[in-house]
Amino acid sequence: MSRNLRIKAIAPAGLAIERLEAGVEEISVVARAPSVAAACPQCGALSRSVHSRYERVLGDLPAHGLRVRLRVQVRRFRCAWTDCAQKIFAERLDPSVTRPFSRRTERLEGIVHHIGVALGGRPGQRTAARLLLPVSNDTLLRVVRCRVTPKQAAPRVVGVDDWAWRKGQRYGTVVCDLERRRIIDVLPDRGVATVEAWLSARPSIEIIARDRGAGYGAAAARGRPEARQVADRWHLMENASAAFLTAVRRSMAEIRKALGHGPVDPALLTAAERAQYEGWRQRAEADAVVLRLFGEGVPIKEIVRRTGRARKVVRDIVRGGRTEPFRSRASLLEPHLDWLGAAWEAGCRNGAELWRRLLARGFSGSLRVVSEWATRRRRDEAAATPRRAPSARALARMMTVARDRLSRGDLAIVAAAEHAVPALVLARLLVDRFHRLMRQGDTAELDGWITDATQSPIASFGRGVADDKAAIAAAIEEPWSNGQTEGQITKLKLVKRQMYGRANLDLLRARLLCDA
Repeated sequence: MSRNLRIKAIAPAGLAIERLEAGVEEISVVARAPSVAAACPQCGALSRSVHSRYERVLGDLPAHGLRVRLRVQVRRFRCAWTDCAQKIFAERLDPSVTRPFSRRTERLEGIVHHIGVALGGRPGQRTAARLLLPVSNDTLLRVVRCRVTPKQAAPRVVGVDDWAWRKGQRYGTVVCDLERRRIIDVLPDRGVATVEAWLSARPSIEIIARDRGAGYGAAAARGRPEARQVADRWHLMENASAAFLTAVRRSMAEIRKALGHGPVDPALLTAAERAQYEGWRQRAEADAVVLRLFGEGVPIKEIVRRTGRARKVVRDIVRGGRTEPFRSRASLLEPHLDWLGAAWEAGCRNGAELWRRLLARGFSGSLRVVSEWATRRRRDEAAATPRRAPSARALARMMTVARDRLSRGDLAIVAAAEHAVPALVLARLLVDRFHRLMRQGDTAELDGWITDATQSPIASFGRGVADDKAAIAAAIEEPWSNGQTEGQITKLKLVKRQMYGRANLDLLRARLLCDA
């Protein structure tokens, strides 16, 4: 009795076990189908007339540190129906044991599928070898492709966004079910026609969350005109901040004049700042060509063709961007700036000593970061005026998010900028109003905000809000957003990079849409 239990524990259910043969490297289980008759796969007629027998070998899950082989004695039958085209057929094993023509049991096939989905080809092959499952990387990927099953549930709320097959050259589209929090399809491109066809084939969709790109808005309007479109809240708030930054950049000439800054003196710059400044001078010469052509009335498309510059770069130059010689970058020193200022005022002016004290406070940066800060601070104090005006990005940050934590010097800069360009005060207040409107969920103020914004330095953003007003109002009222879709894109990119160039569309879809 105990021996039968051990054999049944090794072999899958649905087979009659005849004997077990244990070798040095593997266990062989000899088995047969328990039924006395079999149904013809062509006509379905039952037959008891045995024509011949053969042995079918199946791989199974390992046991006791050994590989397991099932040697199944399969019978061939004569079809009982004389008019059937299938005269002789092999009996089919129970579907829970294996599928027709398969060389692995169904439970082993399931494990191979899970490994392929989780790890992909070669990593899955190495892991399977350690688990005594001898499968190749091609077999793993083939099983993943074969066992993909489309989801039958009809989506009601979907998120649509693009992702890069190759950044700047080729893009695809991912569609996410926001209620079930999972990817439901991956499309080969982000064309309006492709997304429109996908949406029109699914009448259950009621809400479509998307970014503010015109392509997905047009596709949703054509494919599912009855569905409500929801603009992404994060992109809306980021676009408002970007609009204010653009307004500051356009006003930097007046701001520098108000701050009393003339041309930059390279002698007062640190080594890193000097490298940035030289790079800006080289870019400024090429940008001047674009500005000259635009001043002559040449369209942006023609400027792109003549200069070979990217359309986005040309538009940025024409709109007043790329005028800042210094890049504003996040620094590890930001959480420690208050302490550094206090230590400097207390008399500690040595960069190395400041760095050692910061290390004791948990600072993880290098000595060079602190030394450059000390050099900048020392040269600012030695000069009659600071060596350079703050960048547009730094000034925009001072006027918005960091307004309550400014030093006296920064407050003076902000006051001078607002006095020189009073329109920036209005732009800042409008951006604050828009952010507050998005957070509080009040659509009643949206019309008034649009009216005020279209007559301000952020008029371009205001007109964009007016054109997409319905989707933005839905973003304020609805709980849905595209954040879940962005997270799923991160998962998609991880899976794509795991496959080292073998991420074809069908394999990506198989790994992302499976139930594993």
